[in-house]
Order: sequence, then structure tokens, then C-alpha cells
Amino acid sequence: MENLTKEERIRRRFSESFKRKKVLEIESGISKIGDICRQYQVRRRSIDLWRQKYGSMQQKKERLIVETESDTLKIIELQKRVAELERIVGQKQIEIDFKDKMIDLAEEIYQVDIKKKFSTQPSNGSGDI
Repeated sequence: MENLTKEERIRRRFSESFKRKKVLEIESGISKIGDICRQYQVRRRSIDLWRQKYGSMQQKKERLIVETESDTLKIIELQKRVAELERIVGQKQIEIDFKDKMIDLAEEIYQVDIKKKFSTQPSNGSGDI
């Protein structure tokens, strides 16, 4: 096909049967999108629109999700397990907060530093007395 001017490309129309045929060629591997673009001086976006309109289900960006009953049961079981683990983590956090508060109160009541401070150097064991 000879090179067409921009005005000539704008004015031309491809029939629906032509578009369907080219989409079928692309999907069956007979033709490549780039080849059709060059041969007929069509933009890739136009061909993408043809594929979306006239192509098979995969080209229409629709997904078919097949899920067996065992998959569903497995997902439900995993969701229950996640909920149980989240509950356990929450309980453990409450215990940690409670113990921290008890240590703070004991330090306040007995005037003793129960928690080791970061600035305190650890003892070297049985050093000089």
C-alpha cells in the first residue's frame, strides 16, 4: 500500500468484516500487529480497539475464575487461621502492656530500677571487689 497523507488516512474506513478478519489473523498467529500497522498504515491503538471489540474473550480483558469447592474451603480455613493468630497477637500485646505497667508501678512503689537502662554497662562478672 502506498503512503497515504494524514487526511487520506483520516477519511478511510475499514469494514467490520475486514477488522474481524485481521483480528482473527492476529489471534491465530498468521499476522503480527506490527505487520498490519505497516501494511495498512493503521495505528496500533486502532488495532487494539479492534481486538477489544472483535477479539476472543481473553482480548476483552475479562477473566474467568474457576474455583473448586476445596479451594473455597481452604480459603475459609486460612481466613479463620489468620483471625485466630491476630487474636493471639492482640492478647500477647495486652500481656506485654500489663507487665510493663506492673514493672513501672513496682519501680515507683519500691524506688528500685527494675528495668535495665541502656546507659548502664553490664557487669563483667566476678571483677575486683
